[in-house]
Amino acid sequence: MLTSPSTDAIALLTGSYTPDSGGDGPGVAALLLDPATGRTTYDDRVKPLPVSGASFLAAHPSLDVVYSTNETEAGTVSAVARDGDGTLSPLGDPVSCGGANPCHLTVHPDGAWLLTANYGSDTAPGTVAVHRLGPDGRLLEPTDLVIHQGSGPVTGRQEGSHAHQVLVDPAGRFVLATDLGADAVFTYRLDTLTGTLERVAVNAVRAGSGPRHLAFAPGGDLVFSADELSSTVTCHRYDATDGTLTELSRAPATAAEDVVNQPGGIVASACGRFVWVTNRGADTVAAFRLTGTTLEPLGEVPAGGTWPRGLTLAAGHLLVANQHSGTLAALRVLTDGTLTQSHPPVPAPSVVCALAL
Repeated sequence: MLTSPSTDAIALLTGSYTPDSGGDGPGVAALLLDPATGRTTYDDRVKPLPVSGASFLAAHPSLDVVYSTNETEAGTVSAVARDGDGTLSPLGDPVSCGGANPCHLTVHPDGAWLLTANYGSDTAPGTVAVHRLGPDGRLLEPTDLVIHQGSGPVTGRQEGSHAHQVLVDPAGRFVLATDLGADAVFTYRLDTLTGTLERVAVNAVRAGSGPRHLAFAPGGDLVFSADELSSTVTCHRYDATDGTLTELSRAPATAAEDVVNQPGGIVASACGRFVWVTNRGADTVAAFRLTGTTLEPLGEVPAGGTWPRGLTLAAGHLLVANQHSGTLAALRVLTDGTLTQSHPPVPAPSVVCALAL
């Protein structure tokens, strides 16, 4: 459904797999979230932009520019400009990110660097790329590419490294990259003059867990991981002085016992008391309360579709990108951390992520 924006609506962008990347989505599309009701609608002012394989989106910290992975074997990333009414247009051509199947990216807080996690393939290892950004947010030359090494015990998934996420810690001191194939979180220091990465730690996690995504607690001393292969959620102590992680507690991502489940997105609340994770297989979103450093399950609710992948917190709602059903659901977060759905999900073909602006 299309609609005109209200004054208090939250602008959203969704990313989807396109026909040339195995899906039937439009690429990048613009929607609106009513924070009072949780109703999500398409923004009729903005035409979708056909960005190939737009599996993850990240916003520039100070410019009206958004970056997208182009998740294909060719391995590129794109910059997208937004004008005053939200209209989307390419900002330059896609550029190579030096690896296959880029699946996550983030902009450094200083706005000068784009960091990309390349999942790799059966024959190509996981890598992390760095690009310089121009004053207008345009993608400039690549400045570094680091190659991950490692493997794990899960046949068919961990024969080699597979970088799955890259993010900057809350202190802005280190860059962390999860690797599903290597059962590790790699810690780097970014030289903000040259755009090069120096490895400072390799944090091994439990064998066969397959860390996919991390979410920091507000204070930065705790970080939570969605473990795709072991179907768990783990709370780690994070040492901001040396970039190391220490496991503190662990919980099953779902109570469902009759499905093969793969956690996807993970989000921590602004108050630091709650954590939520999507469950692909169980098709739920699970809520956890943090008591001390222990994760306590609060229950699960239907995800509003099948194969919930991306998870985004916006205006008191969790936006759930259900890839296989092609639906975007908005779940209201209640004061006790549990979730409820007020409105039916909106159709969103091959959607895999959402970004609140």
